[in-house]
Amino acid sequence: MSENVSRYRGRFLLEKDGVSWLGGQRMDLLEAIAEHGSITEAAKAVGVSYRGAWDTIDAMNNQCEQPLVERVVGGRHGGGTRLTEHGQRLVKLFRAIEGDYQRALSTLAGNLEDFAEFQRLLRKYSLTTSARNQFSGRISAISLGEVFADVRIRLDAGNELVAVVTLQSVDKMELKEGKEVYALFKAGAVVLTTAQDPVISFENRLCGKIGSVQKSLVYTEISVRLMGEKTIVSVVNNQVAEQMGLVPGLQVCALFNAANVILALI
Repeated sequence: MSENVSRYRGRFLLEKDGVSWLGGQRMDLLEAIAEHGSITEAAKAVGVSYRGAWDTIDAMNNQCEQPLVERVVGGRHGGGTRLTEHGQRLVKLFRAIEGDYQRALSTLAGNLEDFAEFQRLLRKYSLTTSARNQFSGRISAISLGEVFADVRIRLDAGNELVAVVTLQSVDKMELKEGKEVYALFKAGAVVLTTAQDPVISFENRLCGKIGSVQKSLVYTEISVRLMGEKTIVSVVNNQVAEQMGLVPGLQVCALFNAANVILALI
């Protein structure tokens, strides 16, 4: 291989059934957590902010049937953060595949014309979404109406949500029980309540404790930690957040309409 070609190196990206899931920096963060046992130290090690590290961890846990990272409460050092057994296995798998990927990339780069086309296709088909809440799950039930269908998605053993889609979408996407899908909805669609039985009509109700509160000029971002290390994000007006006393540790429920949930195939 020529000296010019050998300069090409790539970062391996692992997709979960077609959706971007684990890449180089995410994997670096997981390895740093395993090494330091602290999210603060891990964030410093990989050069990201504390909040950015937690956002990344929450996203990975939300997109996985089993959590990759878990919080440890108490202990001699007052608790910390560690990889689950599933997370440890995934790190080993990723690094093994990454080595094969680099060898394949080096072979591809031997033809610089083909490699340039490869880069163009990667840019063309890269896609990101602004939806703050993204969950993967499996359809547990579909109730058909005259025009619309209620689609229930099981996220894990303790969390389920429902989406409303047209019958045309059911047919086009070939939705059926057992099929894996992605459920996406914006943080602004999520309403928080501290009442046990609010007199409000929402099809979806996921409860947990507030994990973090990030205040900006007008709005406050609230992160609610659910069962199974999953996280749902809501954005509320600063004044409302203060009136409700939304602080870390408070028990709340996140409410949102099924019509606000967009389904995507994975």
